[in-house]
Amino acid sequence: MKKEQVEHCQFSVWYPIFKQHTIKSLILPLPQNVIDYLLDDGTLVVSGSDRVAQQTQINNDSDAEEDIQWSDDETTTTVTAPEFPEFTAKVLEAINALGGLVFPKLNWSAPRDANWIALNSSLQCHSLSDIFLLFKSSDFITHDLTQPFLHCNDQDSPDPIINYELVLRKWSELIPGGEFRCFVKENKLIAISQRDYTQYYPHILKQEESIVHAIEDFFNQRIQYNFLDEDFVLDVYRDSQGRVWLIDLNPFGEVTDSLLFSWEELTSGGEITQQQEGPIFRYTTSEVTVQPSPCLSYRIPRDFVDLSTGEDAYKLIDFLKLKKSQQEESEDEEADTPQC
Repeated sequence: MKKEQVEHCQFSVWYPIFKQHTIKSLILPLPQNVIDYLLDDGTLVVSGSDRVAQQTQINNDSDAEEDIQWSDDETTTTVTAPEFPEFTAKVLEAINALGGLVFPKLNWSAPRDANWIALNSSLQCHSLSDIFLLFKSSDFITHDLTQPFLHCNDQDSPDPIINYELVLRKWSELIPGGEFRCFVKENKLIAISQRDYTQYYPHILKQEESIVHAIEDFFNQRIQYNFLDEDFVLDVYRDSQGRVWLIDLNPFGEVTDSLLFSWEELTSGGEITQQQEGPIFRYTTSEVTVQPSPCLSYRIPRDFVDLSTGEDAYKLIDFLKLKKSQQEESEDEEADTPQC
């Protein structure tokens, strides 16, 4: 996989070519100050207000005072929220033009590893704050911004200049069982994998032949020889009417998840690349082979989420008790320590 191939898979490169065969989208240049904010490891401030006060206020509470010594002290730390007025206006205008709900991504990646942090556990966004929350929580987005050419084998060549863009796609309710990843080598469709291979979808087994036939027809008529490279990976969606849509284009290499195949299989010149009677199709064949989602490793414990959002008051009280106990133990240890 070469840097040029990665460059060609940017959304703004392939979207104009296949615009009629994919979901309606709008592309906005990403200002440098927004990029800096996304890469900043500091406090995440996504409120629409100019300032957000992070406040710990301890009040008297009759239900908990038997265990907690409450104080009237108030400590307030004020964090200045970043302001991007022009960019915010453009984003809101684009979101409204796309129906009010969008699926966000950058040049290559969507923040699929960060949907756990959203209130609806979805990538559905209706404001810039929603987008910032997902982007700043995503390793996939950080990869796009910092090392998009990491896995390329021509590291001696200079990196292409990348103009980063925010891609907003009209929100569409896609059924995971209708998504498939297709591997193309030398402009030949050699393999198809169930996209959400962690789940078993009975209809795929029943409709295997028609699924493959529909994807082949779509590739032969709409995609083949129209892309800039001979080797690439495309994600497609087959809807309830049997129509196939292009969802994304990815580099043909290890930076792209090979799902139910291995990259050794796809590149070695063995059975998959030499077969002549159509692509090899792999999918989860029974519930016995269901696997956990690979994105689970990016999540944090549910208790942490509850504490950060204040959804569970009892967990917050337990947390305050723990912190108070630790503080008292620390003070006792200091009292027992000889002073020099």
